[in-house]
Amino acid sequence: MRFVVVTGMSGGGKSTALKMLEDAGFYCVDNLPISLVEKFVELISMPNSEISKVALGLDVRSDQSFQDATRILGQLKQSGCTFEILFMEADENVLIKRYKESRRLHPLEPEGRVEDGVRRERKVLEDVRKIADYVIDTTHLLTRELKEEMDRIFVRNEEYNSLMVTVMSFGFKHGIPVDADLVFDVRFLPNPFYIEQLKEKTGNDREVQEYVMGFEEASVFLGKLTDMLDFLIPNYVKEGKYSLVIAIGCTGGKHRSVTLAGELYRRMKERKNLGVKLYHRDVNTPGK
Repeated sequence: MRFVVVTGMSGGGKSTALKMLEDAGFYCVDNLPISLVEKFVELISMPNSEISKVALGLDVRSDQSFQDATRILGQLKQSGCTFEILFMEADENVLIKRYKESRRLHPLEPEGRVEDGVRRERKVLEDVRKIADYVIDTTHLLTRELKEEMDRIFVRNEEYNSLMVTVMSFGFKHGIPVDADLVFDVRFLPNPFYIEQLKEKTGNDREVQEYVMGFEEASVFLGKLTDMLDFLIPNYVKEGKYSLVIAIGCTGGKHRSVTLAGELYRRMKERKNLGVKLYHRDVNTPGK
């Protein structure tokens, strides 16, 4: 039997992940009181049980100690129970934004500030996060991209590392992305903005891509960047990093950066066991 415990930050995507597991054939149970976890595992582990795949959602609640859940999981592992832990994560600002948009109260601060609840919850969950088998950061993930990650782990059973790579294009005139880990400036390349027939197009259009990649410097830059990432990424994984944002910028974030980000994304997608997504921050932002 495959047994997956789904936990993580409130607002990080646990409910969505459980629904996707259910669609993949898992028997899913959410919000089970921690005191009933051991009994639940006992029931699903009975010899005559027809259930072969189970997912259990565990949340932080103000009326129960999550340390009890961590203790129980430890006891289950010691008793020979085999399970995997999926931890759903997101940046603090994104979690706060999701709560405010949904107008929900945080379970740890039902009468206080959402910000305080998020910080308290992260502290409470730090131990279980350390022992998680999979950490999925949904900060920049679309629903379809999350589904692709879930399918990769729980349907196709591909080897997994917890590093999610986001390749992002942006415009320096709109500011450097605050969540970028690595920033690269491609303003050394000729700007298609000054080519009349390319001005209103973007790096998502074939004509702009052919123009930008027609310069030898673009190919050399892309090759050197790819080589560097092939060295860095395994070392980031080794150190337990779970999110890497690679930001490529030009002046307005519409032509050169979009083209190079797209090309890098395609190269990174060829790497096995690596979660990669593409995000063009400023491609539709008004202005040059």
